[in-house]
Amino acid sequence: MILSFHPCYVADTNMLCAGRDPDQQDIDAIRAADAVILPQGCRESLYRLCRKHCNHVFPNYDARFQYPGKTGQARLFRDINAPHPQTWIFPEMSFYSQADRIPETAFPLVLKLDWGGEGETVLLVETPTDLEDALETVSAYERSGQPGFVLQRYIPSVTRTLRVVVMGDHLTAYWRVQEDTGAFGTSVSHGARIDADSDPDLQKMARNLTREFCGKTKINLAGFDFIPEQTSDGIRLLFLEINYFFGRTGLGGSIAFYDQLQTVIQTWLKDLGLTQKNAAGEMP
Repeated sequence: MILSFHPCYVADTNMLCAGRDPDQQDIDAIRAADAVILPQGCRESLYRLCRKHCNHVFPNYDARFQYPGKTGQARLFRDINAPHPQTWIFPEMSFYSQADRIPETAFPLVLKLDWGGEGETVLLVETPTDLEDALETVSAYERSGQPGFVLQRYIPSVTRTLRVVVMGDHLTAYWRVQEDTGAFGTSVSHGARIDADSDPDLQKMARNLTREFCGKTKINLAGFDFIPEQTSDGIRLLFLEINYFFGRTGLGGSIAFYDQLQTVIQTWLKDLGLTQKNAAGEMP
């Protein structure tokens, strides 16, 4: 039996667990399932139960919940030696207070709150004074129950970033180009445009880096962001972050995304030797 908690994927048994923790009925269904399909927005409690009681769960969010938030991603990049900008990790303000002061030679920096995505909650910090002002914002969020941030070395003259979207074994790469030179960040929501054609060699490099990364972490549904850095040996790509929720414009929109997701899930089930009784994966 194939069990789906995804509202847009129809399986043999279909349940919703949005906005709540799983109950006994959910647990019984998970135990009876040969495979479970989860939505991108599933809670950790649901994911942990699925992993405990079912051998086959899609997507694989082990890394997402073992290394949560921007602080977790920075630790993950460090733990598997993935190339990334120099990063200082602060799970809460007390860690910053106890740490050595950031040297002035390190500026400018990028401050990222532990939560948020697609360029939200990311600040350019050009001076120590800017940092102190930004830390006031960090402290306010921490008082509201949202602690944690990272400081990251700023990569200069950046007007574009490279995204690689992983869906199963399928990888799609494209640039997000910010043409407003006065803007900071390259998210589409902040005015960047999609460019799927430029620098195919760098796109190939990013796909290879992503494929290697996913081989180590088993991630099979996420958007990876890279930033190009000019070095004396040429351009290298650095991992910036992992987006488990990601925009779909570069994939052709939501309909194209769900069509691809359906294909990926069906391929995943087929590779496991599993079939479902109904018309596989039809969207409601």
